[in-house]
Order: sequence, then C-alpha cells, then structure tokens
Amino acid sequence: MAELSLRAVQKLTCKKRDAWWTVFLVDPMATRLLMVVARFRFITPDGVTWAALFVGLASAGFFLKGDTTSLVVGALLYHFSFVLDCIDGKLARLKGNGSVFGGWLDYVFDRIRVLACALALMGGQYLRTDDPRFLLAAIGVVFLDMLRYLDALQIYKMRQSMRAKLERTAAERAAAERAERDARGEGRLVFMEDLLRDNPATSVEILRAEAEAPVVDLHEQFRDQFPWYTRVRRAMLRTRIRPHLFSGIEFQMFVFIVGPLLGRILWTTAASAAMLLAFELFIMYKFWLSTRDFNRVVRDMTATPSAAAPDPAADWTGPASAPAWTTPDVPLAAGIPGQARHGVEDHFPSREERLGFPHHEQYQQYDPYEQYQPRYEHHEQYQDHTSYAPYEQPSEPAHASWFEPYGDPHPDPYAQPPSPQYPEYPARPHAQPQPWADGGFAR
Repeated sequence: MAELSLRAVQKLTCKKRDAWWTVFLVDPMATRLLMVVARFRFITPDGVTWAALFVGLASAGFFLKGDTTSLVVGALLYHFSFVLDCIDGKLARLKGNGSVFGGWLDYVFDRIRVLACALALMGGQYLRTDDPRFLLAAIGVVFLDMLRYLDALQIYKMRQSMRAKLERTAAERAAAERAERDARGEGRLVFMEDLLRDNPATSVEILRAEAEAPVVDLHEQFRDQFPWYTRVRRAMLRTRIRPHLFSGIEFQMFVFIVGPLLGRILWTTAASAAMLLAFELFIMYKFWLSTRDFNRVVRDMTATPSAAAPDPAADWTGPASAPAWTTPDVPLAAGIPGQARHGVEDHFPSREERLGFPHHEQYQQYDPYEQYQPRYEHHEQYQDHTSYAPYEQPSEPAHASWFEPYGDPHPDPYAQPPSPQYPEYPARPHAQPQPWADGGFAR
C-alpha cells in the first residue's frame, strides 16, 4: 500500500456520502491509520472490529468511575473505538476481503458498545449523585439507538422491496410487448435516486432527459413540497456530507463524547435526543411521500396496455379479440342457444377465473357436430328441417334400446338401425343417457 497516496486511499475507501462527524473528525485520522494498518497482512477487518469492541468496553469502564478525569479518558477512548470501527470497513474495501459475517459482526458489536457505554455512563453518574434522571437517560439512550437503527434497516428493506416490485412489474409489462420493447431497450428501469447519487451536481431535469431508459422518481412529491432541499443537498454533497445531519452517529458522539467533555451529560443527552427524533420524523414523512409515488408509478405501469400490444389470449385457441370470461351473447352454433359458463350461475369463479387465465374453450369456434361429420355423412338429410329442434326433449318416450342393453351386441356399433326419434344418430350398444344442461339427452 506504500505506492498509494493519501488522496488515492481516500478516494478508494471513503464513502460518497457520510455523516458530518465522520467526514470532519474521523476520516482524516482513519485514512492515515489505514495506510499503516494495511501493510500488515495478519491484520484483517474482523480483527479491527474486535479491537474496536475492546476499546469501547474500556471506555465504558472509565465512564463507570464517574469522576471528571475518567469521563474525559472515556470520551477519548470512545472516539478512538469509533475510528477503529470505521477502519475495518475501509480496510475491507481497500483489500477486497470483506464478508457478510464481517458486516453482521460490525453491526452487533456497535450495539453492544453503545449499550455498555450508556449503562456505564449513566450508571456511574447515578452512583455519584443518586439522581434517578440518569437511569431514565440510560433507558432513553438505548431505546433511541435501537429505534434509529431498526427504523433505518426497515426503511431500507421496504425501499428495496418497492424497487424490486417496480422492476418486476416493468419486466411483466415488457413481456407483453417483447418484440418492440426489447429492440428499444425499454424493459429496464432507472431510479432517480441512483442517478442523483452518481451525479450529485446535475439537475433532475437533465438526468431525466439524458437517461437511456424509463426513469422512476420515488421522491417527486417530496421535492415538489420542499424545493429548497435539492439545492441544500447538492451543496452538502460537494463535501461528502449527507443531508441527514443528525443521525445515530451524531447522537452517539454527543452523548458519549460531547456530554462528558462538557460535563453536561443530561442536557446534552436531552438535546441530542430531540434532534434525533426530529430528523427521524422527517425521514418517516419523506418515506411516506415515497410510498405515494410508488403507488402512482405502479398504477401507471399496470394500466391497460396500448392497442398495439398483443392480447395474452392469443396463446390460446380462438380469436385474440374474444373477451375472457364473459357469457357469449351469440349462440354456440346455428339453432343452438348459448349456455352459461360454469361458475356463472352461482357466481363462484373457477380457479382459472381467479388466476385470470382465459378458458380453454372459445365459444365462437365450438362446433358440436364436428366430431360426428365423418360418421353420418352417408345418412340421408332431413326431409323436413323444421320438424327437428336440437337438444329438445322428445315428445314421445325414448327408444327402449337406450335403456336396455343388447343381448348380442354387433361388433360394429354403426351397423345398428337408427333411432326412430333421431335417425341421424345411430343407436349404440350399452349407451346410457346423460342429461344436458338445457334438458336434452346425451348422444
């Protein structure tokens, strides 16, 4: 690492956006220590994480004593433990040897360090003064620290879920227009927050115009209500400071460093807690506006596609323009009235209806006589076409051959004499009548 300059190491390891306490008071020291630590191969990011925990516990030991000198030493040790906590991530980014377990270890050790220092600091002051307000302050510090990081993780999880749903919806919509949209590259989405993160000095209008894919902006309503936020954010990002001015990092630093150094632990804790809650409420409001933008974008993306888009029913048999799951207004065939679909009479949809698939039958193409065409072509046509109504109950009782089985069936069922009522349908041995939906009999 001796070949790398300080500026190169900063560019490789420092985040594009970070807390102002980290940018001004931690990164200058952490980067210089990193250039020394990185020369030793036996020093790993996990080892630095363990060292940060032990230094933090030593800080808690000095906080528990409660005297002025111990408070100052404890505050300095806590700041050094936070510097080590920043070095482990920078070392992992510099050497490329980070791991999922290392990230989890860093998060858990941070919570342990905050819990131990909060109990030690407030407990030591309670033992010296017998003031119960310090006990309430200890509970408040632990609660707010947990609230901040749990809320941050949950909001991050929900944002990732919204982005995944938008990308999935865009992919499904692009599949319906695959032939055209794949050629234009419109199946991919670009999020405005990613464009602003990579180009903080560029305006939203320019980024939207230069994007090669559809841009989704989940913070549009927030920027409309707070137009000054974009200018402030752009100015702060030039120095790598994120707009969240009072986050969990600043809260810890004020409680465990500024308060002990000033000797005003309760007042500093109360003021920092109020600032943290104010910024958390602001973030929650911003996230609420993002959910409204998310719902609007989803509605626009799931709207009815244009007329040029192919009909999903085209993959099934039948004309693509046939509406799915509607009772036909036209008869099934000449002289045969239309029948209601299953699930229509009792208003309970079938599984295909609930899933939105078209039925495997298309009524406009259904021909009930098609399968019998090659069988009764040799029969004579009706002499009187008006004397026969398809599927109606016969005026006379059905032929006895329909109900009584033949004693000696002929090997060729079509050689039997035709039925008197329906001469075009030859009688079949062992045939049992099956009722139709309109009251007739099966063939």
